[in-house]
Amino acid sequence: MITKEIKTYSLTEMKDKYIGNVGTTDRDEYEYELRMDVLGKMIKTARQERHLTQEELGQLVGVQKAQISKLESSANSATIDTILKVFKALKAEINFNVKLENNFVKLA
Repeated sequence: MITKEIKTYSLTEMKDKYIGNVGTTDRDEYEYELRMDVLGKMIKTARQERHLTQEELGQLVGVQKAQISKLESSANSATIDTILKVFKALKAEINFNVKLENNFVKLA
């Protein structure tokens, strides 16, 4: 019996094929939404580890429970200032990296 080898694809190849190549509008939007979704899940996980409700975290940050819920479900509409306040209230460290042409930007 002849066996047929199954072609495998990497995740990058699949994203290139079905979403678009890196640098295209569709791919950039996809990557942004994915990062915002991950950020929302990080906020939720950190809040739960601190044994806080959304309402309690909202009080610490100075926003309504609904805003915390929106952040956790998708941080798309959040400002950097709000995100920093949330992580500060959670007593969590957050790091940002900026990369320009394969070099990370360092603050003085």
